[in-house]
Amino acid sequence: MANADLVTVPAWPDLDRPVLPSIAEALRHAVVRGARVLSVCTGAFPLAMAGLLDGRRAATHWQFADQLAEQHPSVRVERDVLYAEDGPILTSAGAAAGIDACLHIVRREYGAATANALARRMVVPAHRSGGQAQYVEMPVPKVSTGYELSDLLDWMQAHLDRPLTVDMLASRTRMSPRTFARRLKAATGTTPHRWLLDQRLHRAEQLLESSDLPVEAVATRSGFGSADALRHYFTARRGVGPLAHRRSFESSRERRPGAEHAAP
Repeated sequence: MANADLVTVPAWPDLDRPVLPSIAEALRHAVVRGARVLSVCTGAFPLAMAGLLDGRRAATHWQFADQLAEQHPSVRVERDVLYAEDGPILTSAGAAAGIDACLHIVRREYGAATANALARRMVVPAHRSGGQAQYVEMPVPKVSTGYELSDLLDWMQAHLDRPLTVDMLASRTRMSPRTFARRLKAATGTTPHRWLLDQRLHRAEQLLESSDLPVEAVATRSGFGSADALRHYFTARRGVGPLAHRRSFESSRERRPGAEHAAP
């Protein structure tokens, strides 16, 4: 812990058990010297006990979110996210959300291509849309739910640059718009508009990280239509503008051999 660039805290077995002072001090020292700290599931509790989550956004498993908020009222607990990043601290929900958070770190350090390749090796999605609320009421969805729309979701991802309306997508599945929206939310945990926005932002991230395309071209290829629209949604959801995001990945692109340059 004294020298690590990334300190990870696994699930905490006893939520009422105080963290050892030596561990709390080591965690605080790690943050002070510039390390990143990642917690999985209830690992957010010892971080809160160490005072590292005071005033910060934080996530934990939905079953224990209320307890975290009650025991540590200065923590801004986010109940409907897979993970929350606030400064150098990244907190995640359940065990699977810990994988999401780790892939986020890989993508931030080495780019989307590396994170996607790693996700394929692990047989997990590189990015999951929606938050953990989709698992609260129905932890195990029906097996047929996602597969009914899998072909359409693949098609949508391949045609993000097109104007994709609910009416048009519903007609491809021979459903009414209302039924289509309900089925897609059951399969993905979010609305058609939110799912498309997430996929388009992810595509924009990939293009910004792996190519030298101007922002206008990135906006067109990712389906935002205009650079202004891309800047608006990107800044609202990612906290930084497209160019600032690209600059943060320039060093990692330089150390990756054969960095991709998208064709015009």
